[in-house]
Amino acid sequence: MSGTFRAYRIHQEGQGVRARFEDLTLADLSAGEVVIRVTHSGINYKDALAATGAGRILRRYPLVGGIDLAGIVESSADPRYQPGEGVLVTGNSLSETHDGGYAQRARVPGDWVIPLPAGMSAFEAMAIGTAGFTAAYAIHRMEGNGQHPAAGAILVSGASGGVGSLAIDMLAGRGYRVIALSGKAQAEPYLRALGASEVLARPEFGAGGRALETPRFAGAIDNLGGEVLAWLTRVVDFWGNIASVGLAAAPELKTTVMPFILRGVSLLGINSSATPRAVRLAVWRRIATDLRPRHLDRIATRTLDFADLPAAFPPYLEGKVTGRTVVRLP
Repeated sequence: MSGTFRAYRIHQEGQGVRARFEDLTLADLSAGEVVIRVTHSGINYKDALAATGAGRILRRYPLVGGIDLAGIVESSADPRYQPGEGVLVTGNSLSETHDGGYAQRARVPGDWVIPLPAGMSAFEAMAIGTAGFTAAYAIHRMEGNGQHPAAGAILVSGASGGVGSLAIDMLAGRGYRVIALSGKAQAEPYLRALGASEVLARPEFGAGGRALETPRFAGAIDNLGGEVLAWLTRVVDFWGNIASVGLAAAPELKTTVMPFILRGVSLLGINSSATPRAVRLAVWRRIATDLRPRHLDRIATRTLDFADLPAAFPPYLEGKVTGRTVVRLP
């Protein structure tokens, strides 16, 4: 395993952030028991924030970017993994405090490594990636807290993004009636093809001045935060669950305790990065079985060569991306 490999590394330069391709060796990577030959990665909104410096994601520099990776075990000091085994890693501290997946080699702690589920390729794993894991984890927690299809419709906000797209697909596959909330009118045919029975334009939610409004949904998966999440607390019905997975619109939440006390609404925080290993394994098992996306070919419509990675980030920051992008490493 001597020699160099290509990596996309993020540096802090003065007050700014610069990312570039570099040749590294294993000695340059963060510590870990498992060395993986990376074949595929993906792009998440968080990756775009990190690589461009638009968001404060990295906690130390320099680091290889990429919060997701899939590939083949090259060597392992952890007896749970053998050379040649297909594996994936999402979240944990990749591209925050630990070198991530935008490199031909990765070295990670054994507890972060997930064996590729039976019948799932590395490409499919990265088409799902952190976005799909987040969607599945949200559904997993909601159902663990009593959510079920017979209770009524689930609203998914930020519906055309990676998390939203996969959440719609997974929920519809489980038998839920799904309502998509999206600011992209042109995305309606796409969202209906994934399983949404109705698509709402974002301005329709209304600001509202009351602590509670007429119930409209049995639950929700929210990617936006801010006033959309505040509105959801007012319109989710008795005993419903709201999974808060993102803050693409705003981090603030201005609401009252009334929905939680009078309607028993549960607000579930979904941290897909720090998920305990036992839960992570259980969720990936569900992704490979009852939560397996039915329309992954519609969601993951872009495959990039590694060399084309830098040009792919700006559209994410501009809100122009629908679905998922897979990055193919040489």
